[in-house]
Amino acid sequence: MAFIRKVKTGSGAIAVQIIHKAHGQIIKLEHLGSAHHQTNLEALIALAKQRLRGNQLSLLPEFASPLRIRLKQSVSQLLYDSLLGLYDQLGFFKLKDEAFTALVIARLVEPTSKLDSLRVLADLGITNHSNTSIHRCLKRIITDKYRDKLAKLCFAQASAQKGGITLVLYDVTTLYFEVQQEDDYRKPGLSKERRLEPQIVVGLLVDQSGFPLEIQSFEGNKAETKTILPVIEAFKTKHQLAEMTVVADAGMMSANNLEALADAGHRYIVGSRLTKIPYDLAEYRKIRELADGQIVTSKLESSQRVIYQYRAKRAALDHRNIEKQISKAERILSGTAQNKTTRFLSVKTGEKQLNQALIAKAKALAGIKGYVTNSDIPDEQVISHYHQLWQVEQSFRMSKSDLKARPIFHRKQEAIEAHLTVVFAALAIGRLIEQRISFSIPRLVKLLRPIRTGTVMINETVYLAEPEIPEKVSEILKQLKTGY
Repeated sequence: MAFIRKVKTGSGAIAVQIIHKAHGQIIKLEHLGSAHHQTNLEALIALAKQRLRGNQLSLLPEFASPLRIRLKQSVSQLLYDSLLGLYDQLGFFKLKDEAFTALVIARLVEPTSKLDSLRVLADLGITNHSNTSIHRCLKRIITDKYRDKLAKLCFAQASAQKGGITLVLYDVTTLYFEVQQEDDYRKPGLSKERRLEPQIVVGLLVDQSGFPLEIQSFEGNKAETKTILPVIEAFKTKHQLAEMTVVADAGMMSANNLEALADAGHRYIVGSRLTKIPYDLAEYRKIRELADGQIVTSKLESSQRVIYQYRAKRAALDHRNIEKQISKAERILSGTAQNKTTRFLSVKTGEKQLNQALIAKAKALAGIKGYVTNSDIPDEQVISHYHQLWQVEQSFRMSKSDLKARPIFHRKQEAIEAHLTVVFAALAIGRLIEQRISFSIPRLVKLLRPIRTGTVMINETVYLAEPEIPEKVSEILKQLKTGY
């Protein structure tokens, strides 16, 4: 049962409320506003009746209110406050920079240029920033070393989670620029996106859950193998770590890198490129066939060991690809396909033929993946740790798609580094959201942005219109621990 109640307030005004009762007990109270004049009171009562009626048509003529009800402002304050709550939970408030906070939240809501961020912020109810204050903030990010401070806060957050930081994962990506002319920093190189424009190389270090710990940028033509040691050493020095376990793809690690990591007292797990049939595997196969999940380990002269694992699903995929390549080579030999080189086609004394030895080796290696480590971690755990590298890739995808880290429109290196720092902070919040509710950033924004807070004017009196938060949204906000 629901009815309208009028209550006199301490200021002499009359508050209009909708009361919901069940079994004689009030279970819900909706406050619509307070009126100091009879005309305002009549308007509030009419509004309450309309709220009670909902979508039902009235049998009685409508009250002809002489009042005008106007919407003055509507903003997504709930969305801003929710993201601000997560920002504060990570300790980023310690930077004491409102402009930086605004830039990070704007990038989470709608990634755009720094200037256009003012429009995004206005929709969130934040209007106390200007183009000048934004550019001043970009300078402070560099001069006050915000990235180092953020990295320490992210490290503290990751360390406080259950299990702490058991290993760190490293990978690189490239970010291109909408320019043609290169400089000492933005240079053409091996692009992950197969683009020809000048670019920079970005190295990202995350924990086992994909939470960001360190980010650094390098010249666009920097070799991937030369980026990992500077990032690891900076991370080690910043947090005063004696040792750690580093997981990286085979492309990240050269023999020198592995030796340098071992000399520094670190453990590593990297993928192994199989260019020939390992002796231990060949010997094992003389006795029995490999079973799904079978592991064979080879000890090297140093403290390294190589772990080989056979997976039937991987083998099936490899065999399909091998057959496709053989078929392509045969079509070239028969003249039914264009005359071009392919993997299993060799040329001897000017005559093309199938390379049977190479085909046999490819089939023998089908389904086998190698992992190199200098740790004493059990074989199965080494493989499990390596396969966590998808977490870095996920973070890169989030930064490139959800946060639109590229293309970058800044020209100077300091501005580019400031931009990456904003993306780094936003990425940390994005990963925190995923950990708590398994929502992507766009999905959370799509859910919360339509829930508006506003101000309405009834004649000459302004009232605050608080948002109506659905129960489902309230449960999500509780999981995010934003205070709602």
